[in-house]
Amino acid sequence: MEPIAVLDQFSYIYPNSKNLVLKDISLTVNRGEFLGIIGATGAGKTTLCLAMTGIVPQFYGGRFFGKIAIAGLDTLDHSVSAIARHVGIVFEDPEVQITATSVENEIAFALENLCVPREEIMRRIPRVLKSVRLEGFEKKNPQELSGGQKQRLAIAAALALQPDLLILDEPTSQLDPIGSQEVFATVQALKEELGMAIVMVSHAAEEMAEFCDRLALLADGQLVALGTPQEIYAQTNFLKQHKLRPPEVAQVFSNISQTSGDCDQPLPIPVTLDAGIAALNLLYQQRSPNLSFPIPSTAPTTKKTLPLLSVQHLQHIYEDGTEAIRDLSLDIHAGEYVVIVGQNGAGKSTLVKHFLNLLKPTSGKVLVRDRDTRELSISELAQSIGYLAQNPDNQIFNTSVAKEVAFALPFLGYNAVQIKEATDRSLQAMQLQSHRDAHPLSLPKGERARIVIAALLAMNPDIVIFDEPTTGQDYQGASSILEVSRQLHQMGKTVIVITHHLYLMPDYADRAIVMGKGAILLDAPLRQAYHQVNLLQSTYLTPPQSVFLAQNLSKISDRPCPLITPQELANCFSISVAKQHLH
Repeated sequence: MEPIAVLDQFSYIYPNSKNLVLKDISLTVNRGEFLGIIGATGAGKTTLCLAMTGIVPQFYGGRFFGKIAIAGLDTLDHSVSAIARHVGIVFEDPEVQITATSVENEIAFALENLCVPREEIMRRIPRVLKSVRLEGFEKKNPQELSGGQKQRLAIAAALALQPDLLILDEPTSQLDPIGSQEVFATVQALKEELGMAIVMVSHAAEEMAEFCDRLALLADGQLVALGTPQEIYAQTNFLKQHKLRPPEVAQVFSNISQTSGDCDQPLPIPVTLDAGIAALNLLYQQRSPNLSFPIPSTAPTTKKTLPLLSVQHLQHIYEDGTEAIRDLSLDIHAGEYVVIVGQNGAGKSTLVKHFLNLLKPTSGKVLVRDRDTRELSISELAQSIGYLAQNPDNQIFNTSVAKEVAFALPFLGYNAVQIKEATDRSLQAMQLQSHRDAHPLSLPKGERARIVIAALLAMNPDIVIFDEPTTGQDYQGASSILEVSRQLHQMGKTVIVITHHLYLMPDYADRAIVMGKGAILLDAPLRQAYHQVNLLQSTYLTPPQSVFLAQNLSKISDRPCPLITPQELANCFSISVAKQHLH
């Protein structure tokens, strides 16, 4: 095997820091290999990617130890532009990479810099656009694309270079699940067709298990595990110790092992869906006499009260003629926890902007407590609806956490005593008391989201909206924000979460609204919605792996299995539940 990247006892310290961000990393990436890099936020994954392009240390400075060679070129002895002929990189945020005024020019730009002949450039553009689902967008200005489309364009531009090594740092974090799956499949095809080496950083455990040849697990700047996806992802407890989420299939079988008392003879843990289905079939044959089917209730609760939020025949047409919302009607009642899902561009954010009166309906109306949002002042609306944006930093502008939380209260007519009480109560609820005097931007990203939530909570709104709160978060960050949403729900708030991470929601939401092309495709209890696999896939969503396993179990047992979590599946194989069932 021909090595394309060789890291030999590589360590690095950023300027003005005393701490090693990467420590003694030795690693070889071979031509034609797909290496996944996993690790919690702060493990050093992005720094490792930058080091393999020469950007670290050439642009950053700092102290560099050991050696890195890319296609035989030492990254300290050769310029970044010389190394760029062999390595392409795609960052998590496509905005930092996109500069051209049209999609095709964006792809042509780097190729022209490398003096690729015009005919070859024209041949590559349609191919890479097709591979990232952007055919027909050649003339469009990149600034008119959605976040997910911009990310796909950045990937297309890097793919067009056909480098020896393609590095992707969280390239799918902004994408809908099928967009994410397609990026993995595209990258896999390039690896096979062109023998390109791929290094990808991602939290998408299911895709990493399916597509990677090897995984490197980083923790606190050290390489703590290196092996096949099967070797790494089957160690579910080891992953959790490192704040990582195993693929759901692995979690299901790990839970079955624990609940069915198989400690003497541990079950093999599959890590891909196909392997999981095969293992489930085998397990069913062995244990079918002892199986129990505790079927959870799917009955929707009837709502007799007036809706808290009502959307009536809403239509929104943007100035360029795009119909983003089509005749949409929807009621949300007090105390519900609703998840709104749909592909990038389905109209989710446009809908929420109408809730907040940031957009006016072309026709139809939005009512909050039976009042038209167009008639409500900003302060009246703020007391009804709190909104957490995808990037909480865009909502923070004060010099201390306490000032941030108290900021809006004088505008709502609170006096000094009420401001202090509401601020203290919110800081307490969000466990931010000890940070009250800290500068908000000095806290980690997950904590900054809590500051914005505390500020919303101080205004005591009835409804709290979380807009893609888990995008770009590692598993621990996503879970901690969703735990806050659960806390708010338990305090009696109505919670609306917009997301395309369906696997995160079964423990929280009770109702799912599925959007596609500006319309509601399905509005149902979460459990029911997750089993509408074809409908979800028609809007580029994919349900959790537990749903596919449950549907397989339903088929082989000829019994209904509307299960949606790893634990629910494991309970079918639980010895204790089975015994109770037999008695």
